[in-house]
Amino acid sequence: MPDLLSESEGRSYTIFMTRRTLLQSSLAALPLQGQTPKRVGLIGCGWYGKCDLLRLIQVSPVEVVSLCDVDKQMVEKAADIVASRQASKKRPRIFHDYRQMLAQKNLDIVLIATPDHWHALPMIEAVKQGADVYVQKPISVDITEGQAMLAAARKYKRVVQVGTQRRSTPHLVEARERFLQTGKLGKIAYAEIYCYYHMRAATNPPDTPPPSYLDYEFWTGPAPMRPYNELTHPRRWRAFMEYGNGIVGDMCIHMLDMVRWMLDLGWPVSVSSNGGILIHKNTKSNITDTQTATFDFGELKVVWTHRSWGTPPDPQYPWGATIYGDKGTLKASVMGYDFIPVDKKEQPVHKDVTYELEQYPEDKTEEALERHVAPAIRHHMLDFLAAIGKRSKPVADIEQGHISTTSCILANLSQQLGGRTLVWDASAGRITGDAEANRLLTRPYRTPWIHPDPASV
Repeated sequence: MPDLLSESEGRSYTIFMTRRTLLQSSLAALPLQGQTPKRVGLIGCGWYGKCDLLRLIQVSPVEVVSLCDVDKQMVEKAADIVASRQASKKRPRIFHDYRQMLAQKNLDIVLIATPDHWHALPMIEAVKQGADVYVQKPISVDITEGQAMLAAARKYKRVVQVGTQRRSTPHLVEARERFLQTGKLGKIAYAEIYCYYHMRAATNPPDTPPPSYLDYEFWTGPAPMRPYNELTHPRRWRAFMEYGNGIVGDMCIHMLDMVRWMLDLGWPVSVSSNGGILIHKNTKSNITDTQTATFDFGELKVVWTHRSWGTPPDPQYPWGATIYGDKGTLKASVMGYDFIPVDKKEQPVHKDVTYELEQYPEDKTEEALERHVAPAIRHHMLDFLAAIGKRSKPVADIEQGHISTTSCILANLSQQLGGRTLVWDASAGRITGDAEANRLLTRPYRTPWIHPDPASV
């Protein structure tokens, strides 16, 4: 099997998905005559697991053969939906334990859409078993997990795409090409990224026994054990730092990764962050409701703000990025973009999100689908499939996901440590001159789960 392409070669593959290139990629995703479709398995059959899998089915005649989830009701429902949507109409096999599913060694592609604390171990096992992987963001809940995931992907020479699909969002790809790669913004020294959604749980429901259809012990896995609460499952587990990295790990990573991609940025030199629970103090949730973070890239600073209360400064951009240049400003979000030139003689440009409801009418009725995001997921899947065919790096390669994830985790560690600046040594994978912070790079796993080691994956 050939080695994956170099980073520069991988970047050169990132292109704008015009109708023509979309068609070419769609055709490239089709199996050649006489070849069988890619065999696919999904681990984590909740909201976004189904969103990802059903978009993959839309763009390629894959055969979904296996589904895995510790929620019996969730996996059964997913199996019914997949059987109704895939070409063969076959119902996938159902698994409770991802290790048993992967031990079959019959999967070409594995999608992982579990809660964040369950990303690392299934991803590493999947690449060991020879599968290419699409893993949701953030790739990990601690930095050592991410290092181990990257090491495993490279060791076993697998293609791994991370679900930071802003890199494949049609109008954002256009904005990058039209205004950033052409230098229309001029010299760029500052970018703001932000989220003002009221997305932090503000209630305080009582703890209860877990429902009979959920294996809560397995669901908790390597994370610290908490009493079961209705905020935990399904979908609302991000209320707790035990399972993820709060709003920074959920929303900041998308916008930080988008800005890094748009501006061709690598690792930040340092990260600092302040925040806390300032408003909703009497709730079960333990994530911050207010937080700022500065990602220092040398001559360019990227500053994050989230506030899950109050009103956004710009109601048209409650979650997005504003990139400032001396010749113009670009505001970008999942819903569109605006270019505002400094020169008043030049016309501003506005673009709305691209929908594909006529090409994919099932989007109109699919439960809980973010319809404005569906095209981005499809394009992200097409990029993933093309990379598999070429054995190249996809646009959101695991290394890029690791950089963006680690940067967000460093922000949370800085906030946890009172806001001090953490200087990152990317070559060593360590924080410079801070023993206390370095001890937090690896979060203890709950017995009997064993934390992955980057040196021995």
